[in-house]
Amino acid sequence: MQILQFFLALSLMVIIHEFGHYITARMFGVRVEKFYLFFNPFFTLFKYKSKKSETEYGIGWLPLGGYVKLSGMVDESFDTKYLKSEPKPYEFRSKPAWQRFIIMSAGVVMNFITAIVVFAMLLFSKGEEYISLQDAKYGMEFSSIAHKQGFKDGDILLQADGFNLESLSEEAMRLILNAKEVYVLRGIDTVKVNISENFMEELITSKEGFANFRTPFVVKEIIPVTPADLAGLQAGDSLVSINGEKLTFVSEFSPALAKNPLTETTLGLYRKGEYREINITPDANGKIGVYLKPYYEFYNITCKEYGFFESFPAGIVKAYKKIVGYASDTKMLFTKAGAESVGGFGTIVSLFPDSFDMIYFWNIIAYMSIVLAFMNVLPIPGLDGGHMFFLLIEIIRRKPLSTEFMYKAQQIGIIILLLLVFYANGMDIYRWITGG
Repeated sequence: MQILQFFLALSLMVIIHEFGHYITARMFGVRVEKFYLFFNPFFTLFKYKSKKSETEYGIGWLPLGGYVKLSGMVDESFDTKYLKSEPKPYEFRSKPAWQRFIIMSAGVVMNFITAIVVFAMLLFSKGEEYISLQDAKYGMEFSSIAHKQGFKDGDILLQADGFNLESLSEEAMRLILNAKEVYVLRGIDTVKVNISENFMEELITSKEGFANFRTPFVVKEIIPVTPADLAGLQAGDSLVSINGEKLTFVSEFSPALAKNPLTETTLGLYRKGEYREINITPDANGKIGVYLKPYYEFYNITCKEYGFFESFPAGIVKAYKKIVGYASDTKMLFTKAGAESVGGFGTIVSLFPDSFDMIYFWNIIAYMSIVLAFMNVLPIPGLDGGHMFFLLIEIIRRKPLSTEFMYKAQQIGIIILLLLVFYANGMDIYRWITGG
């Protein structure tokens, strides 16, 4: 199911991206020779061409993207037969530089528009749900790296470099990780936590994350034939002590139970308002076999609703913040931790759940559209951004770059892209082998 969702999402994004090139090329009278989903070196899975059409439509076997082949253009096909004849009016090379720039930028624009429309429709249909940090009555529980930085379990996040923190959103996390100082509410006091420059890198290396909402240990469901089942624990039980030691939160109970593997342990709990004690023997891993009540059932959910016409400006803002944030995060690729966290197809597939969820699926579509737009605008030959960069140079110097230069640049760009693909997927394989 994860793989099917990945190919469905990738196919949708590639078709939308390439349609941008296709439709603008047709607008300016450029002949489109091929429109392909995925690449087709050596052989093609499917192809079709109508007798009335100039375009061959097909599906390749290599899922690294897709392409439209424009007459009279140096592209990833490296077809240079057209150079032996004079430029034709319908060829890409015959068109003004500004028209060629629009054609090459249209794929990126289409992906960005897709993200805006998807975000807008999600906001219109579901609104924006979040837990206000001001309503986080139990505070947060932090990772060991965050503890090292100065955060303490129970802190409520307030501000990052003067910006108020409303929720534990991606944007808020980015503000925190890039801040110099964060203010938290600790008990009744407002406390400043100084953030080191390498905090984000340490978090990435640790793979622990930053923080979660703090929750009491309340049983949601009992797993059959486990210590909890055998001891008579029930859904709704709220644990408050282990062997007489008073505890409250999941972050306290889990390590305490782990210290008592295969050892009879007394749990203090409340069941329907009545206090009682139960003896239980955790398994060899210190687990008792329960599903816990999730954090969002302990807090008020704030829902911001949007009308149809309100949703589009909000979608634009959300898409803009996503692409700015993603661009900001790329600086981490130049650190050891960032380079080691790069992933390929395996990482992308893992983003999808085991079962299909419509809302979650379209959220990933919007996010991946942003990523695809950003990646394609990079000035690397072989990507749209490379073509756009060379066209800007042509516009400035009022003279096209030589075909020989473009051909060699395209070769170098393809080699760079293939190396990046091999590296990203190699990291997936390495992590799979090492369990990292």
